[in-house]
Amino acid sequence: MLGQHRFAAVAAFLFLFAGGEVVLSTQASTPASTQALAFDIEAHRGGRALFPENTLPSFAGALTMGVDTLELDIGVTQDGAIVVSHERGLNPDLARGPDGAYVAPPGIPFVRLPLAEIRKYDVGRIRPGSAYAAQFPDQRAVPGTPIPTLKEVLALVRKSGDGHVRLNIETKIDPGHPEESPDPQRFVDLLLDLLATEKFSDRVTVQSFDWRTLLLVQKLAPAIPTVYLTLQKGSAPTLFLDKPSAWTAGFDPVDHGGSVPRAIKAAGGAIWSPYFGDVDTALVSEAHGLGLKVVVWTVNKPDDIARMIDLGVDGIISDRPDLLRQLAGEKGIALPPGFPVTP
Repeated sequence: MLGQHRFAAVAAFLFLFAGGEVVLSTQASTPASTQALAFDIEAHRGGRALFPENTLPSFAGALTMGVDTLELDIGVTQDGAIVVSHERGLNPDLARGPDGAYVAPPGIPFVRLPLAEIRKYDVGRIRPGSAYAAQFPDQRAVPGTPIPTLKEVLALVRKSGDGHVRLNIETKIDPGHPEESPDPQRFVDLLLDLLATEKFSDRVTVQSFDWRTLLLVQKLAPAIPTVYLTLQKGSAPTLFLDKPSAWTAGFDPVDHGGSVPRAIKAAGGAIWSPYFGDVDTALVSEAHGLGLKVVVWTVNKPDDIARMIDLGVDGIISDRPDLLRQLAGEKGIALPPGFPVTP
């Protein structure tokens, strides 16, 4: 049994394809305690363990299930359109051309392609035999799925009728590869202009590992919360406790007593979003003491999800939003309702 509070009925999910449409049967659950915890359930790339990542089918699945936030990534095309993709270009593990062949590595950056050309590629099925396919063997393929625009995702949210869900939008920009994306100013200008035109600015957060874009959002649209992504482990960390990083726009922990939360607070951030393996109880407490929320990424295993909730994080980004919902419910966390919708 996880936690002291349980829901009277745990949400049960059954994903099916019927006639090419995504169908979800949901058994609603009611909190056993009125002392519900505030918590952010985020579907990473729409829930990529379930459906093709960053596509309208994945976002429709998450909306149907019920999440607090759709987490997604954006790039910019040659003609200034904003597309939804984790990579800064066509992903060789996902994108197939009109001839049915997957693109050759390393893929073509979006800034070198017009939107009309990008729309010709199908990202509804992972390349068979790839490491990515092995990572998500149960992902439901949806052949014929194009790379969506951010505008189309906003239209899907409106179609669902979900007035609660927010978007956590990551700017895919790398200071080490400036040729693969617009400069930070143009990137942010295009995003903020679209959000203003669509009247969606009050339902988003903007996140990035490249903090230059976050500083611009804070300057140009101070009402939009900024989310400071960090990674300290592995072969490609984005910040260090003892030296500067190209990713942090001059706000390095080394200049703030070796403290990541203090560096983010100094930069003007609202939310710290670290890799979940980089945090512990002391760091969560420090961030909360500075007024920062902590939303960890990307947490998929039941034991890790439960441990992060017990640490007191404010939210979790997961490839398995269905599992995250179940475990959050067992911890006494109020679950957002689902809004059934098809792409």
